[in-house]
Amino acid sequence: MDLESKVDFIYRARNSHELVERYDCWAPDYDYDLERLLGYVAPERGAQVLARYVRKSARILDAGAGTGLVGKALLPLGFHNLVGVDHSQGMLLQARAKGIYHALYPADLAHPLAFPAASFGAVISVGVFTYGHAQASCFDELIRVTKPGGLIIFSLRPDFYEQSDFKSTLTSLQSRGKWELVEVGADFSCFAKGDLDARLRFWVYRVR
Repeated sequence: MDLESKVDFIYRARNSHELVERYDCWAPDYDYDLERLLGYVAPERGAQVLARYVRKSARILDAGAGTGLVGKALLPLGFHNLVGVDHSQGMLLQARAKGIYHALYPADLAHPLAFPAASFGAVISVGVFTYGHAQASCFDELIRVTKPGGLIIFSLRPDFYEQSDFKSTLTSLQSRGKWELVEVGADFSCFAKGDLDARLRFWVYRVR
């Protein structure tokens, strides 16, 4: 299966169970495909955003860690207290092999996470909130596990933001006093190579 077909295979998943199975299948080749063939820059861009705001000693949750590319980008910036969760056991297997995370757990972001409230100084989520993946309702739980004053940093495709319920959900959470907007970054192309055209933007919110 060529790379474009793999990406299409992921986005054609009909439900969460099928999506996880497809990521499990892709996991052994995922890093090679994204880094070598596509020049995937989103993890590095997200790590740079986080580094502007978060202390290096902070305990950080990588929500939707996948194969650990975000952790790989955070490590050389001096962040070592990393915890990751992902719904795909195959992706977590690849992340564990990197030896970067303090702990990795299987978890579905659509359900309560097995962490006490205010467990993390920051949450980062790259490439997770998109078509057919994690829903906007997941933010309530991410807010719960973040310390007051801590940050939640995540990427969204601008087109998805406008076409989905994310725009109204983010605004509603702010109006309800759950968090406050710190930054909306500029759009950027998340692939430096190949023909796939996908743009992302990072949002930064501070939990109240």
